Amino acid sequence: MSVIYLLISISILVAIVFFIAFVMAVKKGQYDDDYTPSVRMLFDDELVKKANSENIKITDDHL
Repeated sequence: MSVIYLLISISILVAIVFFIAFVMAVKKGQYDDDYTPSVRMLFDDELVKKANSENIKITDDHL
């Protein structure tokens, strides 16, 4: 039974260490995306096609 307590405490300690490392990486900007905004301006924006009321026909057959 003491082995279970030892393993649980070690696993909690390892989890805390990984969490602290993750928080430090986020604070230092390791996950910031600096590349995509500079490339995004090179691509054209896709135009959203608006549906004209002339092209939409509502009939009783579709209800």
